[in-house]
Amino acid sequence: MADEDKNLIEILEENNPIDMSKYISYVHAPQCGAIATFSGTTRDTFEGKTVLELRYEAYVPMAIRCIKSICSSARSSWNLHSIAVAHCLGPVPVGETSVFIAISAVHRDDALDACKFLIDEIKASVPIWKKEIYADGEVWKENSEFLGRRMELGKGMQDEGCGKKIGVETHKRKGCCGMKVKMEDVAADSK
Repeated sequence: MADEDKNLIEILEENNPIDMSKYISYVHAPQCGAIATFSGTTRDTFEGKTVLELRYEAYVPMAIRCIKSICSSARSSWNLHSIAVAHCLGPVPVGETSVFIAISAVHRDDALDACKFLIDEIKASVPIWKKEIYADGEVWKENSEFLGRRMELGKGMQDEGCGKKIGVETHKRKGCCGMKVKMEDVAADSK
């Protein structure tokens, strides 16, 4: 089975909650010793403001294409078995999950590192937009990962994925898992 066939990527329409057990079951495999997950949930406050809900919009075909590209990048850097990504659109009330990632691998380091890479890249480059709804107003939000990526754009670093520019340092790690990708800390480089 091709690596692409071991990915489950879903952008869920409004009022269609994420079934975490579905995605964990999808990535489960007897040869894998690790399943790493990330569940992004709506919190009740932000910078002292009471948050009622988040609302998400997306350009779905491009979002799916970008997430597939991010999965491909993760597979080229870590030894992964299966990847599942789900993201909700529409309103997501406090305490509910808006994004869920599950990754299986033979070894935990690969699953954990790839899981962090996926959520960071999704937040930085996938065309999914978030509006925070407060008790006293609302605001469209840019993720800190997106803002950091925008800073990197000015430094002329190019990624082949979604046409976004990133700083990547590739290095060999001893052991069974081969090449790894480390995102450069652009803020630290500019000090």
